Amino acid sequence: MASVLLSVLLCLLPLAFAGHDYGQALSKSILFFEAQRSGYLPRSQRVNWRADSGLHDGKASGVDLVGGYYDAGDNVKFGLPMAFTITMMSWSIVEYGKQMAASGELGHAMEAVKWGTDYLIKAHPEPNVLYGEVGDGNTDHYCWQRPEDMTTDRHAYRVDTNNPGSDLAGETAAAMAAASIVFRHSNRAYSNELLTHAKQLFEFADKYRGKYDSSITVAQKYYRSFSGYADELLWSAAWLYEATNEEYYLNYLGNNGEALGGTGWAMREFGWDVKYAGAQVLVSKFLMQGKAGRFSSVFQKYQENAEYFMCACVGKAGHNVQRTPGGLLFRQRWNNLQFVTSSSFLLTVYSDYLTSSRKSVSCAAGNVGASELLGFAKSQVDYILGDNPRATSYMVGYGSNYPRQVHHRGSSIVSIKVDSSFVSCRGGYNDWYGRKTSDPNLLTGAIVGGPDAYDNFADERDNYEQTEPATYNNAPLLGILARLNGGHSGYSQLLPVLTPTPRQPVNQPKPSPTPVTSSSPIVIEQKATASWNAKGRTYYRYSTVVTNKSAKTVKDLKISIAKLYGPLWGLTRSGGAYVFPEWLDSLPAGKSLEFIYIHSASPADVRISSYTLN
Repeated sequence: MASVLLSVLLCLLPLAFAGHDYGQALSKSILFFEAQRSGYLPRSQRVNWRADSGLHDGKASGVDLVGGYYDAGDNVKFGLPMAFTITMMSWSIVEYGKQMAASGELGHAMEAVKWGTDYLIKAHPEPNVLYGEVGDGNTDHYCWQRPEDMTTDRHAYRVDTNNPGSDLAGETAAAMAAASIVFRHSNRAYSNELLTHAKQLFEFADKYRGKYDSSITVAQKYYRSFSGYADELLWSAAWLYEATNEEYYLNYLGNNGEALGGTGWAMREFGWDVKYAGAQVLVSKFLMQGKAGRFSSVFQKYQENAEYFMCACVGKAGHNVQRTPGGLLFRQRWNNLQFVTSSSFLLTVYSDYLTSSRKSVSCAAGNVGASELLGFAKSQVDYILGDNPRATSYMVGYGSNYPRQVHHRGSSIVSIKVDSSFVSCRGGYNDWYGRKTSDPNLLTGAIVGGPDAYDNFADERDNYEQTEPATYNNAPLLGILARLNGGHSGYSQLLPVLTPTPRQPVNQPKPSPTPVTSSSPIVIEQKATASWNAKGRTYYRYSTVVTNKSAKTVKDLKISIAKLYGPLWGLTRSGGAYVFPEWLDSLPAGKSLEFIYIHSASPADVRISSYTLN
């Protein structure tokens, strides 16, 4: 019966699972953050064309601000987008850490979060003091230098009780609270430290109210807080409630929903500046979990706004988000993909909340189910990875056609490890910026700004609106890619969050697996059982049967699958290999198991890596 149902689903939804390696994209997307690191690089650094930089940050102000992330293609550390990046990476892990663990990337993702939170801890040396920027965009943008060669001003800017910054402090509180959940089971002391900072920062943000760019005026040209700070107050309160379950934060959300706009603002964007939709989605989660208490009617208004966002994205609201002819959400010409990844993340998690609660969204143009939300989010990710009119991947290093002239100082200048000759402030412009050749260093995993409203894109270094990457472009994508790579098994996102602990090597004897030889008693047979054409491509459904020809029972089976470009059913992913599905722990003598996959290519390379016979 299950196989019949599966066959029916495959016939009905042949287009929903066509072709990208989301696991590879996830790995690359996380790797990008290592290229953005500032400070002393660790021994585990994998982006080896980078070296130590910004080693005196904060020194002139009497504080250690070494570390953190450069936000984009420049060498400034901007606190507001950095904190949002950490919040979104953490949310990705909170929701889909299990899927990251299955693909072997959870450890790398947690390292990326910790690199950011270690810096945020340094930037918060006192309860009511928060450093929000190191360097300034004006002097930095005058120069084109590797971060290792920086000669620009590295002044540190802060907010405090006399110069408040509720949006900056609120976002940093959200980042600390979300990250505290990530480390709750693997590093309890660190998690508690993050939570202490989050609570102090929230109190600071709420008590001493003001826009951060009125205090740190050098940020106005680059990261002005157009939305103000009310959204960050709700956003950080929601994350603190998620992290603590403390009634204080629940009451804050309930009592301040109207005054701060949570119940009033229905948005069509979500990003480093405007957090309303994110806060509304989190509050909707609390409502669906049955945690709203006496604020159910208030939280329902939050949810109405969250669902307006969903409807506007999928094109079923009264006033929808604009799309390009190729189907990409379009908000603005400068770095539009930041809004695409952030919106797609909200669509993805809300889809799983709906699945968990067995609900749908009522839009002006009709009901929208969980699968439609997820399918639309997937279409946006697939566009980014190359399914677009230009057949261009907007993730550097993914696919064969991706941006080669990225607007990024570090990647566009030869590595200091290859040529240690000093690159001067203006010399970088003269010698490197104007070159019409590929970057000497591959900025693997970077999501660039992306195409314009008509799907046009010019791969030119001086086209900063389209070719500059940013950390907050990548951060939301981690969760979506983990979700898509994890397949389509059941998700219970409304259950209590339990982030798995990354696996550590254990020094204990293990049974030696039997090496596979040409005379292996396990036989593999593959055949195409269906095919169809869509958008000029032919897709195939492959059936693979694994048969135990021996007289003993096969256990601990590991299957290696290469050249797989689509989804797979019937096996469980474990690290870099596949193992028995959850309902099977062995293969008796003479028995077979079948798994299937879909992609638009020849059969995948399926091999038996190891097994034991009992």
